[in-house]
Amino acid sequence: MVKGYFNRIYDLIVRPEMKVLPGQLAFFLVLSIFPMLTLVGYIVSKITLLSGPFLNFFSTFLPSSLTNILIPFVTNNNVSDNVLFVMLLGFVLVSNGTYSIIVTSNEIYGIKDGNYLKGRLKALFMILILLVLFVFILAVLAYGNNVLSYVLKLDFLSDFKNNIYFVFVFLRWPIAFLLFFAVLKVLYTVAPDKKISSKFMNKGALFTTVGWIIATLIYSFYVSHVADYTLFYGSLSGIVIMMMWIYVLSFIFVMGIAINADDYLNYKKMNKEKKKSYNN
Repeated sequence: MVKGYFNRIYDLIVRPEMKVLPGQLAFFLVLSIFPMLTLVGYIVSKITLLSGPFLNFFSTFLPSSLTNILIPFVTNNNVSDNVLFVMLLGFVLVSNGTYSIIVTSNEIYGIKDGNYLKGRLKALFMILILLVLFVFILAVLAYGNNVLSYVLKLDFLSDFKNNIYFVFVFLRWPIAFLLFFAVLKVLYTVAPDKKISSKFMNKGALFTTVGWIIATLIYSFYVSHVADYTLFYGSLSGIVIMMMWIYVLSFIFVMGIAINADDYLNYKKMNKEKKKSYNN
């Protein structure tokens, strides 16, 4: 029984679209970082009081090699309306990644593609959710220790340092688990262009949640205690390692789709066999 289950999952994973989707999703997630930072930087630059703290936090939050590349996107105060328009178009372009998830989900579930415009709007909604989740993973999990050190140095929070430390150290992973599971279940449910009960999304959401936490724990530990990639990649090392990590997250996400699809298709097959035996 267990062997048959893994054989079904393997058959779904080796489909051509499933081989391409993780890399495509990872590419568009990385691509989304620059328009997102430019947009946030533009908003912050208009609020003078926030510019200094934001840049200090940003420098603490990411590795120096990555910060040196990305900071110009944030500190540019001469962002014109035309550039902003291009950035918004960039988000639309980035939604191609989640649109691929929709198309692939339809193919795997055996569903006919729905209205194109609705699909594009849904893809935009999905990429925004993924970006928020991605920022949470970066700020709280992957580089959480750096963020915590920065927050504990703020004078106006001196009376709450013990509470902040306790909440961060002991509650961030349980909160991350619940948040991941809830958001992933929503994404997996809305992706197909057909209403499928969310009960079929539990296995995939659980698998992806656990996989993301393990992958992020390894990544966080590696960049904090082990990494010395400048010997190989120079100033691009931070981006290279981050891209590898994002690809792993994307691959696990796609695996979750395959697990959910297997659960749903197997349920349909069993129902069909029951009806057939009942009619006979």
